[in-house]
Amino acid sequence: MQVKLHHYDLKLKHNFKISRLSFDIKPTLIVELISDGISGFGEATENAYYELDKHKIASDITEIIPIIEKSGNLSPDEFWNILNPLLTHNRFALCALDIAFHDLFARKKGKKLYELWNLDISNNPLTNYTIGISTIDEMVSKMKEMPWPIYKIKLGTPNDIEIVKVLRKETNAIFRVDANCGWTVEETVKNAIILKDLGVEFIEQPLKADDYLGHAEVFKHSVLPIIADESCIEEEDVLKCHNYFHGVNIKLMKCGGITPALRMIAQAKSLGLKTMVGCMTESTIGISAIAHLLPFLDYVDMDGALLLEKDIATGISIDFGKTIYSLENGTGARLISQ
Repeated sequence: MQVKLHHYDLKLKHNFKISRLSFDIKPTLIVELISDGISGFGEATENAYYELDKHKIASDITEIIPIIEKSGNLSPDEFWNILNPLLTHNRFALCALDIAFHDLFARKKGKKLYELWNLDISNNPLTNYTIGISTIDEMVSKMKEMPWPIYKIKLGTPNDIEIVKVLRKETNAIFRVDANCGWTVEETVKNAIILKDLGVEFIEQPLKADDYLGHAEVFKHSVLPIIADESCIEEEDVLKCHNYFHGVNIKLMKCGGITPALRMIAQAKSLGLKTMVGCMTESTIGISAIAHLLPFLDYVDMDGALLLEKDIATGISIDFGKTIYSLENGTGARLISQ
């Protein structure tokens, strides 16, 4: 099995801002695994919060290429289990390899990934579209630019309630809000009452990731469901979130790919937690992988490629929140010739 690494800088349509950072360009690394003339593709983007850039991701993959090259005949579980001990410090690299291997494995079987898993895609959840923090006028403009059935609104500003009130005047769409660790317990409990009346479905990660005393208070008193994001990174975090959150947002890059994500989803369901998968502002390579998990999920945030000025790949497409799968096998994703 051959390994190829492709570096890109993904330019966004608009500056994307959350409570702790903003960016106009998202560097990304595409991993291509080639076997028997067939290519599988995976992706990992840079992330300052997790202190990983695409060069670190690439160098950690490069170091283990001899091991990867000998692993072409394994199952996805076996492949992940071999690489996991070598990449415990870099889950983003592990994710890119795991997605690429799942894609390749399914393509070699002549099936789409969801077909390989015998999943029914007829009742897939719709994806939200994210409105990043900006001036209220600009947030309204972004929403009007992309009419959508569900919006995720990034919050964590001094005027959060005013933002949601103004946006609500513009649409009857479902709202979800994400404070990205930007609120206190008191703010969350108070805001939840107002936001519920404004048609908000749930609040994502209002408090800092490790504030479990605060999470317990919010869980006890919030009138809206609370979904963990920064508090749910790897597999062991799902159990930690039980009785502190109503659901978990699992991100493939944070946990190390599709293989652990499947286990996390199953565990979350067994604990009665709502299941969600989110994206990290990546291209259609990464988004197409998320799409095959949809039958397992209650909610999904897979709008990353929609935020780009220009995509680098083909694969799934999204029409007013609904996922349309590629005719190709595997994840269906493929790099566009640049």
